[in-house]
Amino acid sequence: MDNQTNKITANPKSLKYFYDFHKLMEQSEIIMVYAGEFSQALTKTLLSFTERKFNVEKLEDNVKRKIYNIMVEMLQNISKNALDNDHAITGNSPIFMIGESSDFYFLISSNKISNLNIPALKNRIDEVNSLDSEGLKQLYKEVRINGSFSKVGGAGIGVIDMARKSENALVYEFVRLNDEFSMYSLLIRVSRNV
Repeated sequence: MDNQTNKITANPKSLKYFYDFHKLMEQSEIIMVYAGEFSQALTKTLLSFTERKFNVEKLEDNVKRKIYNIMVEMLQNISKNALDNDHAITGNSPIFMIGESSDFYFLISSNKISNLNIPALKNRIDEVNSLDSEGLKQLYKEVRINGSFSKVGGAGIGVIDMARKSENALVYEFVRLNDEFSMYSLLIRVSRNV
């Protein structure tokens, strides 16, 4: 199958891809997906949409708060990296999604990052993942007091905060795009039952 067959066009036959995409989202239990330009205004819109969705589902307030706090951090990271990479290669738009399973809500983000920032970010996430809740609490206090955890854009405290709020390990992957950039994907799970 060539690339033209997979593209959505004005041809009515291409509408089948919308149906296929919808079925894939239902099977994967995806609540929301957004890809494109991220901004402060968009963050507010996505949070508002999520709030309405969770109010309909009567989600517990503490689970809702955790998800919102993690969402804000993830969306701010995407926005910051978009600004940093404004001159970067095109064709790999940032993406954010929320899904659910019987046990968890999951939040996934993916955006371009400079290859130079990968070792420090990987080390930070690995360190955070190695700590239990008490260790995360202590590290959070230390960083708040002396601000020494992150030398790159303050992302360190956000990584700690997301791990504390989710109470689960952060799952990440870097996919190299070229010598300058990679796609950084992050998966965070929040338990439905607190």
